[in-house]
Amino acid sequence: MALGKNAKVEFLKRVPLFAGCSKAELAELAIRTDELAIAEGRTLAREGKPGKEFFVLVDGTVSVSKGEQKLSELGAGDWFGEIALLTKAPRTATVTATTSVRVLVISDRAFRTVVEETPSIALKMLASVGERLASDARS
Repeated sequence: MALGKNAKVEFLKRVPLFAGCSKAELAELAIRTDELAIAEGRTLAREGKPGKEFFVLVDGTVSVSKGEQKLSELGAGDWFGEIALLTKAPRTATVTATTSVRVLVISDRAFRTVVEETPSIALKMLASVGERLASDARS
């Protein structure tokens, strides 16, 4: 069942990356978000390849690996690919669906449009990414 705009806003609001965003900012993001169903076993991001989208997991699970080493498993409410929205750096890990998944996808182009129209979103996301990187560095 596809999420409507209001459901997307409510879902995005629960994602820590967007925690600082207002309802209006989340609505801007939701308008430009696509919902996709991905089959089990499909690779959503490949380490070393260019990234052009950001994913938020609606349901299902994915495995995150670097080389042959599994780093983590992500589930509903988790996200990945934010670095692709902020830089042109290649993917830092491979992400593979371990079950069928539903994701919200924001392309780099759609994200840039939102940031140009509502720059406060970028500042809030950068603060969240900074906190996540600092936490990873302490781990």
